[in-house]
Amino acid sequence: MTPKIRSLFVVPLVALACAMPGAAAAEGRLSLYNWGDYISPEILERFGKEFNVKVTLDTYGSNEEMLAKIQAGATGYDIVFPSVHMHDIMAKLGLLAKTDLNKMAGFANIDRAALRAKSDPAGEYCLPYAWGTVGIVYNAKKIPELKSWKQFFEYARKNPKKVAMLDDMRETLGVGLILNGKSVNARKPEDVKAAQEIILKHKPDIGAFTYEVIPLVQSGDLHAAHYFVGAMMYVLEKPDTLGYVIPEEGATMYQEDICVLKSAPNKANAMKFLEFMMRPEISVLNTIQQKNGSVNLKAMELLPPALRNDARINPPASVRAKLQIFEDLGKDLKTYDRAWTKVKTN
Repeated sequence: MTPKIRSLFVVPLVALACAMPGAAAAEGRLSLYNWGDYISPEILERFGKEFNVKVTLDTYGSNEEMLAKIQAGATGYDIVFPSVHMHDIMAKLGLLAKTDLNKMAGFANIDRAALRAKSDPAGEYCLPYAWGTVGIVYNAKKIPELKSWKQFFEYARKNPKKVAMLDDMRETLGVGLILNGKSVNARKPEDVKAAQEIILKHKPDIGAFTYEVIPLVQSGDLHAAHYFVGAMMYVLEKPDTLGYVIPEEGATMYQEDICVLKSAPNKANAMKFLEFMMRPEISVLNTIQQKNGSVNLKAMELLPPALRNDARINPPASVRAKLQIFEDLGKDLKTYDRAWTKVKTN
């Protein structure tokens, strides 16, 4: 979900107005509701100038926060950026506008494998946006090499309180499921309970369940942390100090989509934005800033070779085969709620 870059999930709501000749001269408006720090300001500025549109941006810290606000009657937003499973939930709730973006010329640039939403297999509603892995960021001066979840927990046992895991029910229970060889979308209560027991077993050695880990890993207060590929922003700045790994047992991945709300007051400008985001030269700006995976095949060709060929950001097929993405669990989510409550309260 990371900087979303997924690095700072909890962020205050802010409004960003793009550089404009003046509000009175604007042909219209466009209101985005996105994860914090999850879009390049340059993209918003370019769109605003090219189409003479005043763009505003509010941010949220989780899919649930965004959905709650929309369901509570928040009006004025045109576009949201839900994760794939939330895309499916919002589709079931009838909150999304049909855009027929798959008929736009730029859709030819989009990797069809990124059409992951079960409710939108042909790309008639939402545009795939960006994807990334959820692995381990570590201090390379404390741990010269880290390859697996097994090694992560063994290190924690020998160095109590020097590792952290995400304060995220699906992600952290997902690690337990992966270690047991199960799907991160497992629905059997016994599978979820077994994952819960793995996390509880190691809980005494875990320093915290938190998203706020990058400064602590950089300083050495934490030696390793369960975290998003957005950590590569910092790893590439200080490769001698920091490392990022996709554990060899497998990991979760995330993907967000760009969806137009059925209640959008500025649908015409929202449609222009979808087309704009399919341009390779625009899409690549985000990938360079976010250090995550791109769904735009033409944009991939524009990436600096060092980023395009970095297996931590763009893993090979053998690693991608071990990545799992969350699905909407419906009523079975209650099983996870109960397991997570026990993890957090015991």
